[in-house]
Amino acid sequence: MRILALDVGERRIGVAVSDPLGLTAQAHSVVARRRPETDVAAVAALVEEVEAEKVVVGLPLRLDGSEGPAAARVKEFAGELAKAVPIPVELFDERLTTAEAEGVLLAGDLSRRRRRQVIDKVAAALILDGYLRRSGGKTKPRLPGPGHETERT
Repeated sequence: MRILALDVGERRIGVAVSDPLGLTAQAHSVVARRRPETDVAAVAALVEEVEAEKVVVGLPLRLDGSEGPAAARVKEFAGELAKAVPIPVELFDERLTTAEAEGVLLAGDLSRRRRRQVIDKVAAALILDGYLRRSGGKTKPRLPGPGHETERT
């Protein structure tokens, strides 16, 4: 099952995609944010392009696990996306993913300019990698949308 993962930020959306078996995560692209409806349409087009069967959206929880304004914005975006695509859209705890991506890129000795260009899609790949490692085939909470109900484990 091919999975698309998103790191939704205020200015950019990092995108990663799994291999067709859903075993590995690869950084894919970055979508520049414009307007909510344009952003949703761009991601929906990517879903179709890569033939994704699921979308995983990183949920930026606070360190204590509570939801702040960033999490509320991401949940709103994910809800709109769930209405626009015929596949499940799941939220996945992404605490510290961007910081981890920065560390990976620093270790790779990339320039600051190059890090800025790729950090969002690397963060999305880390979200997807975490999802693939932790999901183990379990059903995660999904946002309701066309053709699917909300499930809980």
